[in-house]
Amino acid sequence: MSLTFLWYIPNTVEPGHRGDDAVAGYGTLDHSVELARTAEEHGWQGALIGTGWGRPDTFTVATAIAARTTTFRPLAAIRPGYWQPAHFASSAATLDHLSGGRLLINIVSGQDNLAAYGDAEGDQAQRYARTKEFMRLVRRLWTEERVTFAGEHFHVTESTVVPRVLGAGPRLYFGGASAAAERVAATEADVQLFWGEPLDGIAERIDRLRGLTASLGRDLAPLEFGLRITTLVRDTTEEAWRDAEAKVEEMARRSGRNDRLRGPAVGQQRLLDLAARGDVLDTCLYTAPGRHGGGGAGTTWLVGSADDVAAALRRYADLGITHFVLSDTPYKRETARVGDALIDRLSLVPKG
Repeated sequence: MSLTFLWYIPNTVEPGHRGDDAVAGYGTLDHSVELARTAEEHGWQGALIGTGWGRPDTFTVATAIAARTTTFRPLAAIRPGYWQPAHFASSAATLDHLSGGRLLINIVSGQDNLAAYGDAEGDQAQRYARTKEFMRLVRRLWTEERVTFAGEHFHVTESTVVPRVLGAGPRLYFGGASAAAERVAATEADVQLFWGEPLDGIAERIDRLRGLTASLGRDLAPLEFGLRITTLVRDTTEEAWRDAEAKVEEMARRSGRNDRLRGPAVGQQRLLDLAARGDVLDTCLYTAPGRHGGGGAGTTWLVGSADDVAAALRRYADLGITHFVLSDTPYKRETARVGDALIDRLSLVPKG
């Protein structure tokens, strides 16, 4: 198996995302490009760029970064509803063409401030039904000409995207832990992304998703799996845990919260519930950040020396994880530190 290593670039207007210390130039193209070039220089194949109303437009940021980098692959997060399928397929095909096939896509179906950008949708079942239709239609537009489609949520007539994508088009990453989300992933995604759950939870979900790909008649290449998590790496195990505990203490001081947060999404709630099993799970999965405002990839951290964290990530690879989307703050410093510390170690994982 080949492994993919991606980092994370914050896409916010205000500085301080997850404790990042960058202030001068924050939110400018030069700052984002500096982070992307740092990723290139330290072994990362690319980086996730997040989405959400009230942030800069992710696809515009990804396009600008791609134009000023050489190998960097933007994993651009996008939302069905914010985009119409044909419009998105055309925009993505254009960037794929201009960048020499470097574009990756993360499809996000989680709730957002829909009314702010003129979207409206119903319950969870409808939201994921729309996402499934969106992903299927986009693939057709990338690989077929004169596409006519009339679905429940979208339609096109005699639609051909120009320019054409390279090969089958950008790979589609997808997240979600609900039953509805997993059925979409099983049939439509290239890569299912997991938050930082313990090994037993990831193994259970991989088994279930593989079963769904068979029972639902998946007609794409086999589904692949990825891990999106914070990695706090230091020279020694003791230094790492000292810094991790200090960061959580500071999070607690700023938030004033000592109780577990509640999350509306199934996947986020699974992470928050882990704290009931202990502050440290498996060998070095730290659950305490979730009690003090950590959300998403910041809810659980892998903490330790480079050998500790690399060994933990190898155990995920043994389960079938082949895509790693990692991060820590301050972003620029940790892009270099974590890339230098982990990527060569993980690249030595026996293949097959």
